[in-house]
Amino acid sequence: MTLDEFFVGREEARLIFEAVRVAVDAVGKAEIRVTKSQIAFRRRRAFAWTWMPGTYLRSQHAPLVLTISLRRRDPSPRWKEIVEPTPGRFTHHLELLSAADIDDEVCSWLREARIDAA
Repeated sequence: MTLDEFFVGREEARLIFEAVRVAVDAVGKAEIRVTKSQIAFRRRRAFAWTWMPGTYLRSQHAPLVLTISLRRRDPSPRWKEIVEPTPGRFTHHLELLSAADIDDEVCSWLREARIDAA
């Protein structure tokens, strides 16, 4: 699947995704893998994903969610949800309402996650 196919009819989500991609590029190189359900940013393993909750939820939702994998539970109140799928690995879900949500704090989380994915 291509990025264009993934975002068909979801222009707002695509604009926010492009801001995420710029932020990831700013912290270092990453491979992008597009699947039917999400877009992963990878080094040796994936460290961040974007996905559209509207694909799965019928209620009010953000156009795009950024999920970041960290080795710690980050205390920021910005996270919608934090899950520990395996011991010592925490997935943090951040709702993105606009490209402006991608700020220095988000970039620092992406940098940390990218380093851990080496």
